[in-house]
Amino acid sequence: MADTAPALARIPGGLAVLALAAAARRQLKHEWAGSALHRATLAHPRPNGLAARPGDRRPADVVNGRRILLGCYQFAGSAMDVGAGGDPWDRPSPSRRFAVALHRFGWMGDLLASGDEGVAEGLRLTLEWRRLFGDWNPFAWRPEILERRVFNLACTAHAICAGASDAERAAIALDLARQARHLLANIEGPARASERAAAAALAGAALSGKAGDLLIAQAATQLERALPRSVAADGGHASRSPQAALELLFDLLALDDALLQRGIAPRDEMMRAIDRLSAAVRFFTQADGGLPSFQGGEESRAAYVAAARVEEGAENRPLPLARNGYHRLEGKSLQVMVDAAPAAQGPWSVSACAQPLAVEVLAGRQRLIVNSGWSPDALAPPALRVADAASTATLGDLSCGEPLRGVAASALGPRLSGGCRHVEAYRHEAEAGRWLELSHDGWAPRFGLRHERRLFIDPVSDELRGEDRFTPMAPPNEKGPRFVPFMVRFHLHPDVRVSRANDRKSVLLRAEGQEVGWWLRNDAIEVEIEPSIYYQHGLPRRTSQVVLRGQVRLDSGARVRWKLAHAEAWPPPR
Repeated sequence: MADTAPALARIPGGLAVLALAAAARRQLKHEWAGSALHRATLAHPRPNGLAARPGDRRPADVVNGRRILLGCYQFAGSAMDVGAGGDPWDRPSPSRRFAVALHRFGWMGDLLASGDEGVAEGLRLTLEWRRLFGDWNPFAWRPEILERRVFNLACTAHAICAGASDAERAAIALDLARQARHLLANIEGPARASERAAAAALAGAALSGKAGDLLIAQAATQLERALPRSVAADGGHASRSPQAALELLFDLLALDDALLQRGIAPRDEMMRAIDRLSAAVRFFTQADGGLPSFQGGEESRAAYVAAARVEEGAENRPLPLARNGYHRLEGKSLQVMVDAAPAAQGPWSVSACAQPLAVEVLAGRQRLIVNSGWSPDALAPPALRVADAASTATLGDLSCGEPLRGVAASALGPRLSGGCRHVEAYRHEAEAGRWLELSHDGWAPRFGLRHERRLFIDPVSDELRGEDRFTPMAPPNEKGPRFVPFMVRFHLHPDVRVSRANDRKSVLLRAEGQEVGWWLRNDAIEVEIEPSIYYQHGLPRRTSQVVLRGQVRLDSGARVRWKLAHAEAWPPPR
């Protein structure tokens, strides 16, 4: 069903058929999961105890751990204070996102990093959770929550059981086995299949006896089938999210560590995926150590990204020029990343963004031009998944693609609907500079126009020159409008201050800590500085955007040219 989804979605009524089928399948699984027979099958065979101690490379947040010790839980922009030794489970959560984060147990590593008190509190909270939700619960056992809880429990089970009684240790091991088996039985379609199989295999490695061995064997087989679909030959994740590539790499590194502790050789497909993902994360790592904010991914902290590096001496090897549909342009101090491929389709598109030819620009180690930073775990509205929220060009008041809503979204997930199907990218390298010629057809169905973007970086003068052009692909509809407004947006990082020159067109961008800024010059009819928003670590920050406005004639097209140049080399415009 998942493989035919993109084709069916393009047939009239096909999306409704997919949604109905998915809803019916989910209801059947829900009824089976809640049955006594299913719960009985999950309990056998029983694990003999705990075996490997998987290590998650993700850095722990000690401050958050100490906060939890005091009974203050802060997740997803919400907070709940239960007091030291309080019970966060037997009370309403302030928001659904908060409840998801709470039940995923991603905070357990933070709590354990706070010392012996944190270990004891981790055991108490785990036992309290199993008392209310350990049997089964329609929310807490949802696959997207269960996946991360299984992974996090597998990594921390040994630590939290250090002070547990034999009965408590056996109960936690059995809980982990039951949840991993349920997770393994609920892998649907390609999206998240690798992550869920890896979490189940990790649980198997953490459990001893026949129970652990069977879980490893079953999950490893599923993982071997899923990884070639999740990880492209160049290391990019099938969702095209740089952050998704990083997170899958973290999961596989933890599984590799656990299997080695058990004396089990990881399968070749898994090792290939680790090598490819490592190279992709290195490609995506920006000069400031973070990731670009493309296709449902955030920038991430530099220390977080660095924790996944496994290649010794990789820093001395030249970076590839393109990977996973993205291109890099490097100048003396400017670094440009461009999204030069269509967004993911079908089940992979639940976190995709309809933002073709979006760019991000760094000057030195400072981010200047960014995208909205929308991600599935951020407190961000779905509207930030469209082109207006990215540093690219838009036509009229429409978007070239948008996420599903309503019944279709509840059944299939918030997949991306519509959008461009074809993106072309041509790269040229010469001593005089490097440039990209890009185009996409996302505006063709509505306006009959192709968006072309040309980017040139001059390594000598350290300038980025751009041109956005709208070119007719077919004669316009005689009954339709002759002119359509266009906008070219440059969303700025919150640490960038912006001011307009006296000519009312040139804009000065000055990053925090930089004495000299960058001029953004252009030949647009109108230039505005408007408010914007940027999501960092899941939370919104106020910022600004520079908007170049103009009119495109549908029968002849239009263009706007712009240039980003160091302010030292250019006097302020009069």
